[in-house]
Amino acid sequence: MSFNRYLEPDRKIRILESVSLCILIPLFLFLFISSMIRINAPVGELVFLGNIEMYRDRELEDYDENNTVCDVTYKNGDDSLIITYTYEEYEGLEDDSLTAYGYETENGTRLFFDHEGPTAEEIKATYRQVKTDEMMPKLNISIALAILALSVGVMLGYGAFFSTYEKCWFLSIMVLATIAAILFPEESANGVNGVVIMFLYLLDTFLNILCELLISKQSRYNFLVSVLVEITEIVICIVLMYRFATMVTTLFFWLPIDILSFINWSKHKDQQEDELTAVRRLKGYQEVLIIIAIAVWTIVVGYFISGLDIKTDFINNKSIETLVAYLDACASAVGVANGLFIFFRLREQWIAWYVNALLESVINIISGQYVLLILKLGYFTNTTYGYIKWSRYIASRGEEKGSLF
Repeated sequence: MSFNRYLEPDRKIRILESVSLCILIPLFLFLFISSMIRINAPVGELVFLGNIEMYRDRELEDYDENNTVCDVTYKNGDDSLIITYTYEEYEGLEDDSLTAYGYETENGTRLFFDHEGPTAEEIKATYRQVKTDEMMPKLNISIALAILALSVGVMLGYGAFFSTYEKCWFLSIMVLATIAAILFPEESANGVNGVVIMFLYLLDTFLNILCELLISKQSRYNFLVSVLVEITEIVICIVLMYRFATMVTTLFFWLPIDILSFINWSKHKDQQEDELTAVRRLKGYQEVLIIIAIAVWTIVVGYFISGLDIKTDFINNKSIETLVAYLDACASAVGVANGLFIFFRLREQWIAWYVNALLESVINIISGQYVLLILKLGYFTNTTYGYIKWSRYIASRGEEKGSLF
């Protein structure tokens, strides 16, 4: 008889998780450390290669007055030089070529400058930038593996708390996010390296789906994870200089409501199972009032945000920027309603999650944030799971009587 027949399914999963960690952690460390060694290696002596005429690659340029910085790439064969201009300087550019001064390091790395005799600081900065671009695929894979290892570690460490389905769902979403991060690496924006942006996206995905899973399990500890979610999403908004309606809502609504919700949920523990929180439903007329409030919020806040003169090089089209402003306003309004539903332990919060996930998906597609679409897939699937679990709880236990607070 096969040995596997004597292993319980949960034990099999724990063995698989342990083996996965033993593979993921060393692989992450190898890729990350080896990349950083290459990036920070001494430059050594330079050999002057002479002058070379480089030509401007206009296909990479799509800037307007909303951009804070404009990177212009000049190329000659495999050699390239990137020069960063302000938008005013960019507007004044007339020539499609420039004379570049080439140097070669001891390890064969070719560096180019728009002037002769670069300083030691300029040489080191250019060398690190060239090596960072060269190591970008390895760095991107390493941070994706690190977040995946963290995900496996959480499921392994708290295995008794999650069902087999919940573990499979959680890890499936994170594996998909890892694959998407490798296939669709992020470009730099507003002077922030694309690897850093991808790390924030993956961390946001990990924290969000963990929070969603804990909500579906009616666990009050979801709010502790949610605080980390809000902090991560505020950082993303600041780095990308966009979605200010969401950022303000997160800062002044979600962070306080998370703390208050944790306190409120702690007061309404299920009488039979201490880890569960008693939940209930909304009345029909209350739903109508909430829909009207969301519509008003979307129009007013969307109009205000779209009129702001915010400089960013993440979105380069004014019409798209305006559309994102209104979608962002609507998403923030639905988010506020969702936060209140969660605070009051109302099942309708899952419907709000559906709407919010749809709006967020549209914004992610418009903005080219494909890795975050995996997070929305997680939202849609877990929202269905959570709605069913809460509905079954209400049907079996009945609605809690008394105050919502």
